[in-house]
Amino acid sequence: MKSFLTALQYFTRIPVPGWVGHEPGQLNRAARYFPAVGILVGSWGAVVLYAVARILPDPLPVVLSTVMTVWMTGAFHEDGLADTFDGLGGGATRERALAIMKDSRLGTYGVLALLLTVLVKLAALNAMPVEFACAALASAHPLSRWCALTLIHRLRYVGDEEHSRAKPVVERMSRVELSIAAVFGIAPLVVCGYWIALRSSATPALWIVVGALAPLCMLTFLWRWFVRRLNGFTGDTLGATQQLTEVACYLGLLAAWKLS
Repeated sequence: MKSFLTALQYFTRIPVPGWVGHEPGQLNRAARYFPAVGILVGSWGAVVLYAVARILPDPLPVVLSTVMTVWMTGAFHEDGLADTFDGLGGGATRERALAIMKDSRLGTYGVLALLLTVLVKLAALNAMPVEFACAALASAHPLSRWCALTLIHRLRYVGDEEHSRAKPVVERMSRVELSIAAVFGIAPLVVCGYWIALRSSATPALWIVVGALAPLCMLTFLWRWFVRRLNGFTGDTLGATQQLTEVACYLGLLAAWKLS
């Protein structure tokens, strides 16, 4: 419970009891619960979307749901997305890219990456029926956070260890820890797949396979990109991975709905 609350404290704005504390070692152990935090964030976003859809027209339910999830996380992952694209888009060398990532100012690449990612996210969710969109939110948030953790498990940290906010959570994860995280990351997709099947003609296998395959393809692309350009990962690239695999999951689930 303490590890989960530590993860909740680090990755969201949700207040936690004072006895949780701020120990760096505890935060590293809490990384396995990153997808569990995604379950909470995605589920709350789904509740907001479902409630607003009862009283306001499209696309406001999707927009307000996204506003809520961004507020809950403090735009933590969106910031990483923007910094990653600023660095990799504007830095010709590895050293220059890492230096740009540390700069708090936003550049053209970062602004465009944020804008286009949010637009694709809103468009994909708004194209689904409300119940599908709610299930997609509950599935994509935890799964995308597990995708980000795979970088910690397999790649080398190349960021600024002295000043990085991500320093306490970037020690390499064990297979056991990654497996625990996988349970929280994948289980919601499976549960939502069967729930959707009970309420529509969609098949659980199509929802689960396509919903998982799309973010995994995005993860593979990002993995190769980060290794080629940086020879590892940074805290910013973890945020970018979470955002882009989340969007990829929405696109996959939208395709599953269209095919069903």
